[in-house]
Amino acid sequence: MVGGRPTDDVNRIEAPVTFKAYLICAFASFGGIFFGYDSGYINGVLGSPIFIRAVEGLNGDGSTPDALSSSHQSLVVSILSAGTFFGAIIAGDVADRIGRKWTVIFGCLIYMIGIVIQMITGVGDALAVIVVGRLVAGVGVGFESAIVILYMSEICPKAVRGALVAGYQFCITIGILLASVIVYVTKDHKNTGQYRIPIAIQFIWAIILAGGLMMLPDSPRYFVKTGRLEKAGEALRRLRGQPVDSDYIQNELAEIVANEEYERSIIPTAGFISSWMQCFTGGLWVSNSNLRRTILGTSLQMMQQWTGVNFIFYYSTPFLQSTGAISNPFAISMIFTAVNVGSTPLSFWTVERFGRRPLLIVGAGGMLICQFLVAIIGVTVGFNKTTPNADGVSIANNISAVNAQIAFIAIFIFFFASTWGPGAWILIGEIFPLPIRSRGVGLSTASNWMWNTIIAVITPYMVGKDKGNLKSSVFFIWGGLCTAAFVYSYFLVPETKGLSLEQVDRMMEETTPRTSAKWVPHQTFAAAMEEKRGSVAVHGEVEEKV
Repeated sequence: MVGGRPTDDVNRIEAPVTFKAYLICAFASFGGIFFGYDSGYINGVLGSPIFIRAVEGLNGDGSTPDALSSSHQSLVVSILSAGTFFGAIIAGDVADRIGRKWTVIFGCLIYMIGIVIQMITGVGDALAVIVVGRLVAGVGVGFESAIVILYMSEICPKAVRGALVAGYQFCITIGILLASVIVYVTKDHKNTGQYRIPIAIQFIWAIILAGGLMMLPDSPRYFVKTGRLEKAGEALRRLRGQPVDSDYIQNELAEIVANEEYERSIIPTAGFISSWMQCFTGGLWVSNSNLRRTILGTSLQMMQQWTGVNFIFYYSTPFLQSTGAISNPFAISMIFTAVNVGSTPLSFWTVERFGRRPLLIVGAGGMLICQFLVAIIGVTVGFNKTTPNADGVSIANNISAVNAQIAFIAIFIFFFASTWGPGAWILIGEIFPLPIRSRGVGLSTASNWMWNTIIAVITPYMVGKDKGNLKSSVFFIWGGLCTAAFVYSYFLVPETKGLSLEQVDRMMEETTPRTSAKWVPHQTFAAAMEEKRGSVAVHGEVEEKV
Protein backbone atom coordinates (compact mmCIF):
# COMPACT_ATOMS: atom_id res chain seq x y z
CA MET A 1 0.00 0.00 0.00
CA VAL A 2 1.57 3.28 -1.15
CA GLY A 3 0.10 5.32 1.72
CA GLY A 4 0.83 2.67 4.35
CA ARG A 5 -1.44 0.27 6.24
CA PRO A 6 -3.61 1.95 8.90
CA THR A 7 -3.77 0.55 12.44
CA ASP A 8 -5.96 1.37 15.40
CA ASP A 9 -3.26 0.31 17.89
CA VAL A 10 -1.65 3.49 19.29
CA ASN A 11 1.37 1.45 20.40
CA ARG A 12 2.21 0.14 16.93
CA ILE A 13 2.67 3.37 15.01
CA GLU A 14 6.46 3.21 15.28
CA ALA A 15 9.12 0.51 15.03
CA PRO A 16 11.30 -0.47 18.01
CA VAL A 17 14.51 1.57 18.24
CA THR A 18 17.60 -0.12 16.80
CA PHE A 19 21.21 0.86 17.50
CA LYS A 20 21.74 1.84 13.86
CA ALA A 21 18.64 4.01 13.88
CA TYR A 22 19.84 5.62 17.11
CA LEU A 23 23.22 6.49 15.58
CA ILE A 24 21.65 7.92 12.40
CA CYS A 25 19.40 10.21 14.41
CA ALA A 26 22.15 11.17 16.86
CA PHE A 27 24.58 12.26 14.13
CA ALA A 28 22.41 15.22 13.15
CA SER A 29 22.90 16.70 16.62
CA PHE A 30 26.51 17.37 15.62
CA GLY A 31 25.19 20.64 14.17
CA GLY A 32 25.06 22.04 17.70
CA ILE A 33 28.83 22.44 17.59
CA PHE A 34 28.38 25.39 15.17
CA PHE A 35 26.32 27.30 17.72
CA GLY A 36 28.48 26.39 20.69
CA TYR A 37 31.85 26.94 19.09
CA ASP A 38 30.94 30.46 18.05
CA SER A 39 29.73 31.34 21.54
CA GLY A 40 33.02 30.08 22.97
CA TYR A 41 35.59 31.33 20.50
CA ILE A 42 34.35 34.91 20.27
CA ASN A 43 34.53 35.20 24.06
CA GLY A 44 38.28 34.45 23.91
CA VAL A 45 39.00 36.42 20.73
CA LEU A 46 37.54 39.55 22.34
CA GLY A 47 40.32 39.28 24.93
CA SER A 48 43.12 38.76 22.37
CA PRO A 49 45.59 41.71 22.44
CA ILE A 50 46.49 41.19 18.76
CA PHE A 51 42.82 41.18 17.74
CA ILE A 52 42.17 44.27 19.89
CA ARG A 53 45.14 46.03 18.24
CA ALA A 54 43.89 45.09 14.75
CA VAL A 55 40.42 46.52 15.42
CA GLU A 56 41.18 49.48 17.72
CA GLY A 57 44.68 50.45 16.64
CA LEU A 58 47.24 51.71 19.19
CA ASN A 59 46.88 54.20 21.99
CA GLY A 60 48.58 57.58 21.71
CA ASP A 61 51.60 56.25 23.64
CA GLY A 62 51.98 53.27 21.28
CA SER A 63 50.49 50.73 23.69
CA THR A 64 47.66 48.28 22.92
CA PRO A 65 44.23 49.17 24.35
CA ASP A 66 43.09 46.96 27.22
CA ALA A 67 39.87 45.95 25.44
CA LEU A 68 37.59 46.69 22.52
CA SER A 69 35.35 49.68 22.99
CA SER A 70 31.84 48.81 24.21
CA SER A 71 30.33 49.69 20.83
CA HIS A 72 32.82 47.55 18.87
CA GLN A 73 32.51 44.65 21.30
CA SER A 74 28.73 44.83 21.01
CA LEU A 75 28.87 44.96 17.20
CA VAL A 76 31.31 42.07 16.75
CA VAL A 77 29.37 39.75 19.04
CA SER A 78 25.84 40.67 18.00
CA ILE A 79 26.27 40.78 14.21
CA LEU A 80 26.46 36.99 13.92
CA SER A 81 23.19 36.71 15.82
CA ALA A 82 21.61 39.21 13.44
CA GLY A 83 22.67 37.01 10.51
CA THR A 84 21.31 33.90 12.18
CA PHE A 85 17.95 35.62 12.74
CA PHE A 86 17.46 36.13 9.02
CA GLY A 87 18.97 32.74 8.19
CA ALA A 88 16.48 30.98 10.47
CA ILE A 89 13.53 32.88 8.94
CA ILE A 90 14.59 32.00 5.39
CA ALA A 91 15.52 28.39 6.20
CA GLY A 92 11.95 27.23 6.82
CA ASP A 93 10.85 27.98 3.27
CA VAL A 94 14.06 26.54 1.81
CA ALA A 95 13.53 23.33 3.81
CA ASP A 96 10.03 22.94 2.35
CA ARG A 97 11.41 23.32 -1.17
CA ILE A 98 14.65 21.32 -1.24
CA GLY A 99 14.32 19.17 1.88
CA ARG A 100 15.59 19.26 5.43
CA LYS A 101 19.03 17.74 4.99
CA TRP A 102 19.92 19.71 1.85
CA THR A 103 18.97 22.95 3.58
CA VAL A 104 21.44 22.16 6.38
CA ILE A 105 24.13 21.29 3.81
CA PHE A 106 23.48 24.59 2.01
CA GLY A 107 23.80 26.35 5.36
CA CYS A 108 27.21 24.71 5.86
CA LEU A 109 28.41 26.19 2.55
CA ILE A 110 27.27 29.68 3.54
CA TYR A 111 28.97 29.22 6.90
CA MET A 112 32.29 28.33 5.23
CA ILE A 113 32.13 31.46 3.06
CA GLY A 114 31.73 33.51 6.23
CA ILE A 115 34.75 31.79 7.79
CA VAL A 116 36.92 32.66 4.77
CA ILE A 117 35.95 36.32 5.11
CA GLN A 118 36.72 36.34 8.85
CA MET A 119 40.15 34.86 8.16
CA ILE A 120 41.08 38.05 6.31
CA THR A 121 40.70 40.08 9.54
CA GLY A 122 43.87 42.12 10.02
CA VAL A 123 44.08 43.17 6.37
CA GLY A 124 42.66 46.61 5.69
CA ASP A 125 39.72 47.63 7.89
CA ALA A 126 39.77 44.79 10.43
CA LEU A 127 36.46 45.75 12.02
CA ALA A 128 34.60 45.79 8.70
CA VAL A 129 36.02 42.40 7.68
CA ILE A 130 35.20 40.59 10.93
CA VAL A 131 31.70 42.10 10.95
CA VAL A 132 30.92 41.09 7.36
CA GLY A 133 32.39 37.62 7.88
CA ARG A 134 30.36 36.99 11.03
CA LEU A 135 27.20 38.30 9.36
CA VAL A 136 27.58 35.85 6.45
CA ALA A 137 28.52 32.97 8.78
CA GLY A 138 25.49 33.87 10.87
CA VAL A 139 23.14 33.21 7.97
CA GLY A 140 24.65 29.72 7.68
CA VAL A 141 24.30 29.11 11.42
CA GLY A 142 20.67 30.26 11.16
CA PHE A 143 19.99 27.63 8.50
CA GLU A 144 21.66 24.96 10.58
CA SER A 145 20.21 25.84 13.99
CA ALA A 146 16.62 25.93 12.74
CA ILE A 147 16.60 22.97 10.38
CA VAL A 148 18.73 20.53 12.39
CA ILE A 149 16.11 20.75 15.17
CA LEU A 150 13.33 20.29 12.60
CA TYR A 151 15.13 17.36 10.95
CA MET A 152 15.90 15.61 14.24
CA SER A 153 12.35 16.02 15.55
CA GLU A 154 10.95 14.48 12.37
CA ILE A 155 13.28 11.48 12.15
CA CYS A 156 13.78 10.51 15.82
CA PRO A 157 11.73 7.69 17.41
CA LYS A 158 9.27 9.10 19.95
CA ALA A 159 10.68 7.00 22.82
CA VAL A 160 14.08 8.70 22.61
CA ARG A 161 13.30 11.89 20.69
CA GLY A 162 13.80 14.09 23.72
CA ALA A 163 17.15 12.50 24.57
CA LEU A 164 18.39 12.68 20.99
CA VAL A 165 17.37 16.31 20.50
CA ALA A 166 19.01 17.03 23.87
CA GLY A 167 22.14 15.75 22.13
CA TYR A 168 21.98 18.93 20.05
CA GLN A 169 22.40 21.00 23.23
CA PHE A 170 25.18 18.64 24.34
CA CYS A 171 27.02 19.34 21.09
CA ILE A 172 26.55 23.05 21.73
CA THR A 173 28.35 22.61 25.05
CA ILE A 174 31.10 20.54 23.42
CA GLY A 175 31.52 23.32 20.87
CA ILE A 176 31.90 25.88 23.65
CA LEU A 177 34.45 23.65 25.42
CA LEU A 178 36.49 23.06 22.26
CA ALA A 179 36.53 26.79 21.57
CA SER A 180 37.67 27.55 25.12
CA VAL A 181 40.51 25.02 24.86
CA ILE A 182 41.65 26.29 21.46
CA VAL A 183 41.50 29.93 22.58
CA TYR A 184 43.45 29.03 25.73
CA VAL A 185 46.12 27.22 23.69
CA THR A 186 46.52 30.07 21.18
CA LYS A 187 46.31 33.02 23.59
CA ASP A 188 50.10 33.26 23.93
CA HIS A 189 50.79 33.31 20.18
CA LYS A 190 52.63 36.46 19.17
CA ASN A 191 51.05 36.71 15.71
CA THR A 192 47.59 36.76 14.11
CA GLY A 193 47.31 33.01 14.75
CA GLN A 194 46.13 34.11 18.20
CA TYR A 195 42.67 34.78 16.71
CA ARG A 196 42.86 33.28 13.19
CA ILE A 197 43.41 29.69 14.37
CA PRO A 198 40.19 29.67 16.47
CA ILE A 199 38.33 31.11 13.47
CA ALA A 200 39.79 28.61 10.97
CA ILE A 201 38.93 25.56 13.10
CA GLN A 202 35.27 26.16 12.21
CA PHE A 203 35.87 24.66 8.76
CA ILE A 204 36.15 21.23 10.34
CA TRP A 205 32.64 21.33 11.83
CA ALA A 206 31.05 22.42 8.56
CA ILE A 207 32.77 19.69 6.53
CA ILE A 208 31.88 16.92 8.99
CA LEU A 209 28.20 17.89 9.20
CA ALA A 210 27.70 18.45 5.46
CA GLY A 211 29.60 15.30 4.49
CA GLY A 212 27.76 13.11 6.99
CA LEU A 213 24.30 14.38 6.07
CA MET A 214 24.88 13.54 2.42
CA MET A 215 24.82 9.87 3.42
CA LEU A 216 21.64 10.11 5.54
CA PRO A 217 18.01 9.99 4.36
CA ASP A 218 15.84 13.10 4.35
CA SER A 219 12.84 13.41 6.65
CA PRO A 220 9.97 11.02 5.80
CA ARG A 221 7.53 13.73 6.93
CA TYR A 222 9.02 16.10 4.34
CA PHE A 223 8.42 13.46 1.65
CA VAL A 224 4.82 12.97 2.82
CA LYS A 225 4.26 16.73 2.78
CA THR A 226 5.46 16.87 -0.83
CA GLY A 227 3.45 13.79 -1.88
CA ARG A 228 6.40 11.41 -2.42
CA LEU A 229 5.15 8.48 -0.39
CA GLU A 230 7.50 5.85 -1.82
CA LYS A 231 10.51 7.96 -0.81
CA ALA A 232 8.91 8.45 2.59
CA GLY A 233 8.67 4.68 3.02
CA GLU A 234 12.29 4.24 1.94
CA ALA A 235 13.43 6.94 4.38
CA LEU A 236 11.54 5.22 7.21
CA ARG A 237 13.16 1.91 6.25
CA ARG A 238 16.62 3.38 6.67
CA LEU A 239 15.75 5.26 9.84
CA ARG A 240 13.95 2.43 11.62
CA GLY A 241 16.01 -0.51 10.36
CA GLN A 242 12.92 -2.45 9.22
CA PRO A 243 11.85 -3.77 5.76
CA VAL A 244 9.77 -1.22 3.89
CA ASP A 245 6.81 -3.63 3.68
CA SER A 246 6.85 -4.46 7.43
CA ASP A 247 3.82 -3.58 9.50
CA TYR A 248 5.84 -1.12 11.58
CA ILE A 249 6.95 0.94 8.57
CA GLN A 250 3.55 0.78 6.88
CA ASN A 251 1.69 1.66 10.10
CA GLU A 252 3.94 4.64 10.81
CA LEU A 253 3.68 5.82 7.22
CA ALA A 254 -0.12 5.55 7.34
CA GLU A 255 -0.17 7.57 10.57
CA ILE A 256 2.01 10.35 9.08
CA VAL A 257 -0.12 10.45 5.91
CA ALA A 258 -3.37 10.52 7.89
CA ASN A 259 -2.11 13.32 10.14
CA GLU A 260 -0.96 15.32 7.12
CA GLU A 261 -4.37 14.82 5.51
CA TYR A 262 -6.12 15.90 8.72
CA GLU A 263 -3.93 18.98 9.18
CA ARG A 264 -4.40 19.96 5.53
CA SER A 265 -8.16 19.91 6.05
CA ILE A 266 -7.65 22.50 8.79
CA ILE A 267 -4.68 24.37 7.28
CA PRO A 268 -5.18 24.29 3.48
CA THR A 269 -2.33 24.87 1.05
CA ALA A 270 -1.99 28.57 0.25
CA GLY A 271 0.34 31.08 -1.42
CA PHE A 272 3.57 32.38 0.07
CA ILE A 273 2.13 35.23 2.14
CA SER A 274 -1.02 33.33 3.12
CA SER A 275 0.97 30.29 4.23
CA TRP A 276 3.11 32.50 6.46
CA MET A 277 -0.03 34.04 7.92
CA GLN A 278 -1.25 30.54 8.82
CA CYS A 279 1.35 30.54 11.60
CA PHE A 280 -0.74 33.25 13.29
CA THR A 281 -4.28 31.94 12.81
CA GLY A 282 -6.63 30.94 15.62
CA GLY A 283 -7.43 32.42 18.99
CA LEU A 284 -4.93 33.28 21.69
CA TRP A 285 -6.98 31.38 24.28
CA VAL A 286 -7.38 28.25 22.10
CA SER A 287 -4.66 25.84 23.27
CA ASN A 288 -4.11 24.16 19.88
CA SER A 289 -4.36 27.25 17.65
CA ASN A 290 -1.45 28.01 15.35
CA LEU A 291 -1.09 31.44 16.95
CA ARG A 292 -0.80 29.88 20.41
CA ARG A 293 1.81 27.37 19.18
CA THR A 294 3.84 30.09 17.45
CA ILE A 295 3.81 32.25 20.57
CA LEU A 296 4.79 29.21 22.65
CA GLY A 297 7.72 28.36 20.39
CA THR A 298 9.06 31.90 20.07
CA SER A 299 8.60 32.67 23.77
CA LEU A 300 10.35 29.45 24.82
CA GLN A 301 13.44 30.54 22.93
CA MET A 302 13.11 34.07 24.28
CA MET A 303 12.99 32.73 27.84
CA GLN A 304 16.03 30.53 27.19
CA GLN A 305 18.02 33.64 26.25
CA TRP A 306 16.57 35.63 29.17
CA THR A 307 18.24 33.25 31.62
CA GLY A 308 21.47 35.16 30.99
CA VAL A 309 23.51 32.09 30.10
CA ASN A 310 25.09 33.71 27.06
CA PHE A 311 26.26 36.56 29.24
CA ILE A 312 28.50 33.95 30.88
CA PHE A 313 29.77 32.46 27.63
CA TYR A 314 30.04 35.62 25.51
CA TYR A 315 31.34 38.00 28.12
CA SER A 316 32.71 36.05 31.09
CA THR A 317 36.36 36.76 30.16
CA PRO A 318 36.09 40.55 29.75
CA PHE A 319 33.60 40.76 32.66
CA LEU A 320 35.83 38.84 35.09
CA GLN A 321 38.81 40.90 33.93
CA SER A 322 36.87 44.09 34.62
CA THR A 323 36.11 43.10 38.23
CA GLY A 324 39.78 42.84 39.05
CA ALA A 325 38.97 40.02 41.44
CA ILE A 326 40.10 37.08 39.27
CA SER A 327 43.76 36.46 38.45
CA ASN A 328 43.09 34.00 35.60
CA PRO A 329 39.68 34.68 33.99
CA PHE A 330 40.43 32.32 31.08
CA ALA A 331 40.78 29.40 33.49
CA ILE A 332 37.52 30.29 35.28
CA SER A 333 35.79 30.54 31.90
CA MET A 334 37.01 27.02 31.05
CA ILE A 335 35.67 25.73 34.38
CA PHE A 336 32.25 27.16 33.55
CA THR A 337 32.43 25.49 30.15
CA ALA A 338 33.41 22.13 31.65
CA VAL A 339 30.42 22.28 34.02
CA ASN A 340 28.20 23.02 31.02
CA VAL A 341 29.47 19.97 29.14
CA GLY A 342 29.33 17.64 32.13
CA SER A 343 25.80 18.63 33.16
CA THR A 344 24.00 18.37 29.82
CA PRO A 345 24.05 14.53 29.48
CA LEU A 346 21.92 14.33 32.63
CA SER A 347 19.04 15.67 30.52
CA PHE A 348 19.24 12.61 28.22
CA TRP A 349 17.71 10.60 31.08
CA THR A 350 15.62 13.20 32.93
CA VAL A 351 13.80 14.50 29.85
CA GLU A 352 12.41 11.02 29.12
CA ARG A 353 12.03 9.98 32.76
CA PHE A 354 10.33 13.07 34.17
CA GLY A 355 9.26 14.95 31.04
CA ARG A 356 9.78 18.35 29.46
CA ARG A 357 7.47 20.40 31.68
CA PRO A 358 8.90 19.41 35.13
CA LEU A 359 12.40 19.89 33.76
CA LEU A 360 11.75 23.51 32.79
CA ILE A 361 9.93 24.34 36.05
CA VAL A 362 12.67 22.90 38.27
CA GLY A 363 15.42 24.38 36.10
CA ALA A 364 13.98 27.90 36.24
CA GLY A 365 13.61 27.61 40.02
CA GLY A 366 17.22 26.54 40.47
CA MET A 367 18.54 29.25 38.14
CA LEU A 368 16.66 32.12 39.78
CA ILE A 369 17.99 31.14 43.23
CA CYS A 370 21.58 31.03 41.95
CA GLN A 371 21.32 34.34 40.07
CA PHE A 372 19.95 36.21 43.08
CA LEU A 373 22.61 34.71 45.38
CA VAL A 374 25.38 35.80 43.00
CA ALA A 375 23.91 39.30 42.89
CA ILE A 376 23.41 39.63 46.65
CA ILE A 377 26.88 38.32 47.54
CA GLY A 378 28.45 40.51 44.87
CA VAL A 379 26.94 43.82 45.93
CA THR A 380 27.62 43.18 49.63
CA VAL A 381 31.06 41.53 49.90
CA GLY A 382 32.02 40.07 46.51
CA PHE A 383 32.90 41.27 43.00
CA ASN A 384 31.81 44.85 43.65
CA LYS A 385 34.15 45.30 46.63
CA THR A 386 37.74 45.69 45.40
CA THR A 387 40.63 48.01 46.25
CA PRO A 388 43.78 48.82 44.23
CA ASN A 389 47.09 47.35 45.38
CA ALA A 390 50.50 49.03 45.20
CA ASP A 391 50.65 48.43 41.43
CA GLY A 392 47.20 49.93 40.89
CA VAL A 393 45.60 46.53 40.16
CA SER A 394 42.18 45.94 41.73
CA ILE A 395 42.14 43.17 44.31
CA ALA A 396 39.00 41.66 45.84
CA ASN A 397 38.48 42.53 49.50
CA ASN A 398 36.93 39.13 50.22
CA ILE A 399 38.34 36.29 48.13
CA SER A 400 36.03 33.74 49.77
CA ALA A 401 32.96 35.73 48.74
CA VAL A 402 34.21 35.91 45.16
CA ASN A 403 34.81 32.15 45.17
CA ALA A 404 31.25 31.66 46.43
CA GLN A 405 29.93 33.74 43.54
CA ILE A 406 31.92 31.67 41.06
CA ALA A 407 30.51 28.50 42.65
CA PHE A 408 26.92 29.73 42.34
CA ILE A 409 27.52 30.74 38.72
CA ALA A 410 28.74 27.18 38.11
CA ILE A 411 25.62 25.77 39.82
CA PHE A 412 23.47 28.08 37.66
CA ILE A 413 25.17 26.63 34.58
CA PHE A 414 24.41 23.12 35.88
CA PHE A 415 20.69 23.94 36.14
CA PHE A 416 20.63 25.57 32.70
CA ALA A 417 22.58 22.83 30.94
CA SER A 418 20.44 20.03 32.36
CA THR A 419 17.04 21.73 31.87
CA TRP A 420 16.43 24.84 29.80
CA GLY A 421 19.41 24.31 27.51
CA PRO A 422 18.01 21.18 25.84
CA GLY A 423 14.37 21.60 26.91
CA ALA A 424 13.55 24.64 24.80
CA TRP A 425 15.06 23.06 21.66
CA ILE A 426 13.19 19.79 22.23
CA LEU A 427 9.79 21.46 22.57
CA ILE A 428 9.96 23.74 19.52
CA GLY A 429 10.47 20.70 17.31
CA GLU A 430 7.41 18.94 18.77
CA ILE A 431 4.60 21.50 19.06
CA PHE A 432 3.93 22.52 15.45
CA PRO A 433 1.66 20.66 12.99
CA LEU A 434 3.30 19.45 9.77
CA PRO A 435 1.91 22.15 7.39
CA ILE A 436 3.57 24.97 9.36
CA ARG A 437 6.30 23.02 11.17
CA SER A 438 9.27 24.28 9.16
CA ARG A 439 8.17 27.90 9.47
CA GLY A 440 7.20 27.51 13.12
CA VAL A 441 10.59 26.06 14.04
CA GLY A 442 12.25 28.77 11.91
CA LEU A 443 10.36 31.53 13.71
CA SER A 444 11.17 30.01 17.11
CA THR A 445 14.86 29.73 16.27
CA ALA A 446 14.83 33.28 14.89
CA SER A 447 13.40 34.39 18.24
CA ASN A 448 16.36 32.75 19.98
CA TRP A 449 18.81 34.62 17.79
CA MET A 450 16.89 37.91 17.98
CA TRP A 451 17.09 37.88 21.77
CA ASN A 452 20.66 36.61 21.54
CA THR A 453 21.39 39.71 19.45
CA ILE A 454 19.60 42.08 21.82
CA ILE A 455 21.44 40.70 24.86
CA ALA A 456 24.77 40.78 23.01
CA VAL A 457 24.16 44.44 22.07
CA ILE A 458 23.06 45.72 25.48
CA THR A 459 25.35 43.70 27.77
CA PRO A 460 28.56 45.74 27.14
CA TYR A 461 26.60 48.86 27.97
CA MET A 462 25.29 47.30 31.18
CA VAL A 463 28.66 46.09 32.51
CA GLY A 464 31.25 48.26 30.70
CA LYS A 465 33.36 50.40 33.05
CA ASP A 466 32.64 53.49 30.98
CA LYS A 467 28.92 52.68 30.70
CA GLY A 468 26.52 51.12 33.22
CA ASN A 469 29.28 49.36 35.19
CA LEU A 470 26.65 47.19 36.93
CA LYS A 471 29.18 44.55 37.96
CA SER A 472 27.38 41.96 40.10
CA SER A 473 24.12 43.91 39.98
CA VAL A 474 23.55 42.58 36.46
CA PHE A 475 22.66 39.25 38.07
CA PHE A 476 19.57 40.85 39.65
CA ILE A 477 18.32 41.36 36.08
CA TRP A 478 19.00 37.73 35.10
CA GLY A 479 17.43 36.52 38.35
CA GLY A 480 14.26 38.50 37.70
CA LEU A 481 14.03 37.09 34.17
CA CYS A 482 14.54 33.53 35.48
CA THR A 483 11.61 34.18 37.82
CA ALA A 484 9.51 35.07 34.78
CA ALA A 485 10.64 31.80 33.16
CA PHE A 486 9.51 29.85 36.25
CA VAL A 487 5.99 31.32 36.14
CA TYR A 488 5.85 30.88 32.36
CA SER A 489 6.81 27.19 32.57
CA TYR A 490 4.11 26.41 35.12
CA PHE A 491 1.23 28.03 33.27
CA LEU A 492 2.08 27.67 29.58
CA VAL A 493 4.39 24.71 28.84
CA PRO A 494 2.66 21.41 27.84
CA GLU A 495 4.05 17.90 28.40
CA THR A 496 5.00 16.06 25.19
CA LYS A 497 7.02 13.13 26.60
CA GLY A 498 6.50 9.76 24.92
CA LEU A 499 4.19 11.02 22.17
CA SER A 500 4.67 10.91 18.42
CA LEU A 501 4.54 14.28 16.65
CA GLU A 502 1.07 13.34 15.43
CA GLN A 503 -0.07 12.50 18.97
CA VAL A 504 1.26 15.84 20.22
CA ASP A 505 -1.16 17.53 17.80
CA ARG A 506 -4.08 15.60 19.28
CA MET A 507 -2.93 16.19 22.87
CA MET A 508 -2.81 19.96 22.32
CA GLU A 509 -6.37 19.84 20.98
CA GLU A 510 -7.74 18.01 24.02
CA THR A 511 -5.86 19.36 27.06
CA THR A 512 -4.39 22.45 28.70
CA PRO A 513 -0.69 22.79 29.62
CA ARG A 514 -1.33 22.00 33.30
CA THR A 515 -3.34 18.84 32.50
CA SER A 516 -1.30 17.68 29.50
CA ALA A 517 0.87 15.23 31.48
CA LYS A 518 -2.22 13.08 32.21
CA TRP A 519 -3.23 12.73 28.56
CA VAL A 520 -2.76 9.31 26.90
CA PRO A 521 -3.25 8.43 23.21
CA HIS A 522 -6.62 6.79 22.60
CA GLN A 523 -6.88 6.64 18.79
CA THR A 524 -4.52 6.75 15.86
CA PHE A 525 -4.95 9.42 13.21
CA ALA A 526 -5.13 6.70 10.58
CA ALA A 527 -8.11 5.05 12.34
CA ALA A 528 -9.79 8.42 12.87
CA MET A 529 -9.47 9.32 9.19
CA GLU A 530 -10.79 5.87 8.18
CA GLU A 531 -13.84 6.46 10.39
CA LYS A 532 -14.32 9.89 8.88
CA ARG A 533 -14.19 8.52 5.34
CA GLY A 534 -16.61 5.77 6.32
CA SER A 535 -19.10 8.21 7.83
CA VAL A 536 -18.86 10.43 4.75
CA ALA A 537 -19.51 7.42 2.51
CA VAL A 538 -22.51 6.30 4.59
CA HIS A 539 -23.87 9.83 4.58
CA GLY A 540 -23.51 9.94 0.80
CA GLU A 541 -25.38 6.64 0.38
CA VAL A 542 -28.23 7.87 2.57
CA GLU A 543 -28.55 11.04 0.50
CA GLU A 544 -28.64 8.99 -2.74
CA LYS A 545 -31.46 6.79 -1.36
CA VAL A 546 -33.42 9.84 -0.29
